[in-house]
Amino acid sequence: MTRVRYRVLWMAFLLAIITFLDRVCISFAAPHMMDDLGLTMVQMGLVFSAFTLAYSLFEVPSGWLGDVLGPRRVLTRIVLWWSAFTMLTGAAQGNRSLLAIRFLFGAGEAGAFPNAVRSFSQWFPARERGKANGVLFFGSRLGGALTAPLALALIEGWGWRASFVAFGSVGLVWAAVWYATYRDRPADHPDVDVAELAWITQDGPAAAHVVRTPWKALLSSRNLYAICAMYFALGYGLYFYFTWLPTYLTRELRFSMATGGFFAALPFLLAGAANLAGGWFTDHLARTRGLRVARCTLGSLSFATCAGLLVASTAVPSPIVKALLLALALASADFALSACWAVCLDVGATHAGVVTGFMNTSGNLGGLIGPLVVTLMVERWQSWTYVFYVTAAVYVMGAVAWLWIDPDRQIA
Repeated sequence: MTRVRYRVLWMAFLLAIITFLDRVCISFAAPHMMDDLGLTMVQMGLVFSAFTLAYSLFEVPSGWLGDVLGPRRVLTRIVLWWSAFTMLTGAAQGNRSLLAIRFLFGAGEAGAFPNAVRSFSQWFPARERGKANGVLFFGSRLGGALTAPLALALIEGWGWRASFVAFGSVGLVWAAVWYATYRDRPADHPDVDVAELAWITQDGPAAAHVVRTPWKALLSSRNLYAICAMYFALGYGLYFYFTWLPTYLTRELRFSMATGGFFAALPFLLAGAANLAGGWFTDHLARTRGLRVARCTLGSLSFATCAGLLVASTAVPSPIVKALLLALALASADFALSACWAVCLDVGATHAGVVTGFMNTSGNLGGLIGPLVVTLMVERWQSWTYVFYVTAAVYVMGAVAWLWIDPDRQIA
């Protein structure tokens, strides 16, 4: 049997790494940008939010385009667009131009993960999709961990403007290779043999594109709303690690910059390993115990465990133990990340692009709200304890939402 589907997975893995390199590098360039462009903390915060807002707004349209046109063309457009605006970030001359560039950057990057997962519905049978999602999101966490050393080295050596050009150019290479080597239908790929095609289509052939999107069925589906509620919880908690964790480690727990940097990277390293393990485990459970256990039970227990670890971090006196519990909390939530995206393929089928678009929109709205709630709570009570209580409560809500999902019921 040929192994062309693993080439697709390898390209998706690289896509996830590049996505987070381009998305997070601005966090490390921010101090230099504020000095050069005369930006305040509030203005820089709005620049960060401009990306998240646009990313949330355009997820569903970009996911829908993947269903209609196929991931080959849509992902090529997405990566070319975001790479161009990554490079244009280095040309910003002030607050207004930077806001516009980052908004358009977020609009362009929207749909990357829904379309990557959509490609899995064409290239992997149901029994392998959890592992495929695990590899994809391992790439995203690896990208988060690699951004700090790469960005700091580029900024120190070339300056912040040139660093954006360097990061953006990587995406241009990826887009060219993707368009040249990927096909929306495995049967159209010249390197796929009969045995691999039979393996891929063991659950029945999937249509490469859809003619009609059942919007009424989608918007009236309990599955869709439960999936969105579940992923809102994950996004709400995840963005704490993207935004406020370094501040918490250095200012509240009093770690040095080096120690704080280690404990800021540790959650993403553990989460990457959890993605791989969770992807394998959800596939194993799907074969042996059925989809409800593989997706819903696994997801609910992972979220509930994450909530318990967050609460436990507030009860221990040791800063090191607190940091370790927070790292384990993210890993626990990410153990279910493959199940999150695989369940969209289960219930979405040929409309998986739209379903994942709705889900990721909800997650990013959680990510938009979460950091703002942290700011208000810390300013109001001068304590981080309530932050973790609220985040734990949101994860419990997500654990309950998991139980409302029926992965055996497809949206027609």
